[in-house]
Amino acid sequence: MTLSLSQIITLAAAWLAYAVVHSVLASLTVKRSITARFPGAAHGYRLLFNAVAIVLLVPPLWLTFAWRGPLLWSWSGGWGWLADGLALAAIVGFVWSTRYYDMKVFAGTAQWRDRDATASDDGALRLSPMHRYVRHPWYAFALVILWTRDMDAARLTSTICLTLYFWLGSLLEERKLLEFHGDAYARYRQRVNGLVPWPGKTLGAAEADALVRNAQATHGEAHNGRRDRPRHRPGSSS
Repeated sequence: MTLSLSQIITLAAAWLAYAVVHSVLASLTVKRSITARFPGAAHGYRLLFNAVAIVLLVPPLWLTFAWRGPLLWSWSGGWGWLADGLALAAIVGFVWSTRYYDMKVFAGTAQWRDRDATASDDGALRLSPMHRYVRHPWYAFALVILWTRDMDAARLTSTICLTLYFWLGSLLEERKLLEFHGDAYARYRQRVNGLVPWPGKTLGAAEADALVRNAQATHGEAHNGRRDRPRHRPGSSS
């Protein structure tokens, strides 16, 4: 089927609704307001946030696949092998990168288990190897996967919407990271690109370690005693 203008607008509106609700719930203002109003349930905020995010994904994803139509372009031959290779590399990179995140905190199960709402807040600045090349590796991996797929009108609409949201979402996420880490993250942001690796905009291992040590030295005292284990913040979403 050929996607009509009204269908394109409907699909884009579904992604916009997802982006707005997801961003509002991820904001520090809303998070702190809800946890202050319901302190007894604060440790479940992250679990609820993730559950809502999953549910809200259903409508735009369903429309994307329900409205599949003639391909606008497809990757074939050598280009197809390259596209699939890049997508596979992005998937492997994503899985490999999870070792540098506290995935129980990301999922919210650690907060629920420990009855600790603060576990989802500002931890020490830590940079994984991928963060030496882009500030938001998960978003970067997702963009590679999205743009290496064959495209019809529905998938292209969704891909454009998600690309815009990853970009805007990364900016919103960095507002929180700057609040958490101050000058250390500001210096890191000046040195490394957000979503696309670029020559000359990378950190060497020694430089990254020095930046992290400096951040921990100036920021750690305010959070001593609040966490028993390190948590990785830059590039995560919530």
